[in-house]
Amino acid sequence: MLYRIARTGFFQLDAEKAHDLAIQNFKRFTGTPLDIFYRQQLPNRPVECMGLTFRNPVGLAAGLDKNGECIEAFDAMGFGYVEVGTVTPRPQPGNDKPRLFRLIEAEGIINRMGFNNLGVDNLVDNIKKSKFNCLLGINIGKNKDTPIEQGVEDYLICMDKVYQYADYIAVNISSPNTPDLRSLQYGEALDELLSALKSKQKKLEDIHGKYVPIALKIAPDLSDKEISQICQSLVKHEIDGVIATNTTLDRSLVEGMKNANETGGLSGRPLTLRSTEVVRLLHKELDGKLPIVGVGGIDSYVSAKEKLMAGASLVQVYSGFIFKGPSLVKDIVKNL
Repeated sequence: MLYRIARTGFFQLDAEKAHDLAIQNFKRFTGTPLDIFYRQQLPNRPVECMGLTFRNPVGLAAGLDKNGECIEAFDAMGFGYVEVGTVTPRPQPGNDKPRLFRLIEAEGIINRMGFNNLGVDNLVDNIKKSKFNCLLGINIGKNKDTPIEQGVEDYLICMDKVYQYADYIAVNISSPNTPDLRSLQYGEALDELLSALKSKQKKLEDIHGKYVPIALKIAPDLSDKEISQICQSLVKHEIDGVIATNTTLDRSLVEGMKNANETGGLSGRPLTLRSTEVVRLLHKELDGKLPIVGVGGIDSYVSAKEKLMAGASLVQVYSGFIFKGPSLVKDIVKNL
């Protein structure tokens, strides 16, 4: 009820201004009696995945807390894990505004943010200051002005800096909002990236005395053949997990709606079917060789269960959280 009232006010604002205001309030309320507005007591539903024990399988997807400013607030909401980022080696402003749009009738969101963030060093500083009990994923990417041919180096820089603070590292090569980024999902470019990441992981394990799993985040706009080829590369390079999926460029389900023609990636309910189908294809191709994190259009217990039944071990929410609030996490977890 409280969130529905708050949402009415937030939805009167520009989408990005509402997001920024929510982040500011979460920061302001953390550690005060006002966190009662979002703090929840949830039952434990432990899940073993990537060698880690998650207190429940529901996570916050990357993109909402890019700079790791509100980990404690999301921890208080009961998330089993929080994925911060996408973060890049250097700070960058992202694409021109406006760049975030609601499709209210479809419960969808289009964004063309462009990895706007304050840089990996700022993220690490924020993590150091935070106290939380959930597991932490850190999502890494490349700077927009780094040539795609040199993109691998950006991922390695981020990986080196976040490794000791992460429970797992998510590698974002599937955002549609950074030029040529999705080309890293294919062929030799993918093999080069995965080989470099795996080599770096082994070196950092020796340095820090702990093994931090790597998960690759892929796009929904891939053919069955391309998904099969990605699976082969993931297995070949012993990557620890795959996150399916990022946002889509497909507009077939929202054609004619307000904001549907905005460029960028579409998330939320219109992505549900395709992201679940990608999870199903991955499950068939991988045959249990590595776990799948399902994300895309999860806005209820039923849609979360669909991802799990399709083969996901964990799920993440983003747009569904925007439309439903913290109670979404509680509804999913308590019914598992």
